[in-house]
Amino acid sequence: MTTELERAEQVRSKIHIKNPLVRNALSEFFGTFILLFIGIGIVMQFILSNEKLNTWINVNLGWGLAIAFSVYLCSKTSGGHFNPAVSIAFLTLGKLPLKDFLVYCVVQTLGAILGSIAAFGLYYDQFNKFAGAFRTIIGSKATAGCFCSYPALHVSNTTAFFDQFAGTALLILFVCVVVDKRNGIPASAHPLLFGLVVMMIGTAYGMNLGYPINPARDLGPRIFSYFIYGSGVFSYHSYYFWIPVVAPLFGAVFGAWSYLFFVGAHIPEQRETTYVLVDEANQPLKLATDA
Repeated sequence: MTTELERAEQVRSKIHIKNPLVRNALSEFFGTFILLFIGIGIVMQFILSNEKLNTWINVNLGWGLAIAFSVYLCSKTSGGHFNPAVSIAFLTLGKLPLKDFLVYCVVQTLGAILGSIAAFGLYYDQFNKFAGAFRTIIGSKATAGCFCSYPALHVSNTTAFFDQFAGTALLILFVCVVVDKRNGIPASAHPLLFGLVVMMIGTAYGMNLGYPINPARDLGPRIFSYFIYGSGVFSYHSYYFWIPVVAPLFGAVFGAWSYLFFVGAHIPEQRETTYVLVDEANQPLKLATDA
């Protein structure tokens, strides 16, 4: 065991990336890949089994866990954004440089594309069993929804826009609550809480679109699915495709600054209290502080 650990440390010392942007970009790419590989698989299991192996609550629970463990994966590197909406919120708050934001958006989308490809590969036989040779966007054997969101025909694009705006605003609002150090939430609990927030949003506002609330999560698989379903993946519903890409960005900024204006800026600063610990003879031992 010791030898194995030593080997691991030797490899680590050789491949460790010192450039923070490159290191974080690699984490964002891999983390988004893992998130989509799990998340798309959850949706595929839901659709391709005629909703027998998964139910809607299973989908919400699964995505929540996928978020939680994927963020744990990259919590000590990039922090685990996996979502351009999260990244743009941090950009406007001054927590992420513009260059990093642009790089994150690219690698997140690439990770989402490859994650969806990997999930499709594992479920390829199930696609054939469910729909035969047909690959359709709508209908009883439609499978395009395995990859990205397609609103029902009665859901207008206006409703879809505000659905994505509101859902992402809620996501980023509570992300800000969790990461604000003034709230005193332990860092080790952050990923799990992010997953619970996603579950909450899904159970409240998943009906219209399935709550993508993540431009990379929707656009990446949509790009890949173009090679399976054709141009309809972009032209469907009066070119709906741009809405889950653009609306979350506006919603994220709104959610982040709503938290700051309504709550975050008004949390009192905690004062540090100093205590002197003494022994039985009332002699000072050391100083202790409470924040």
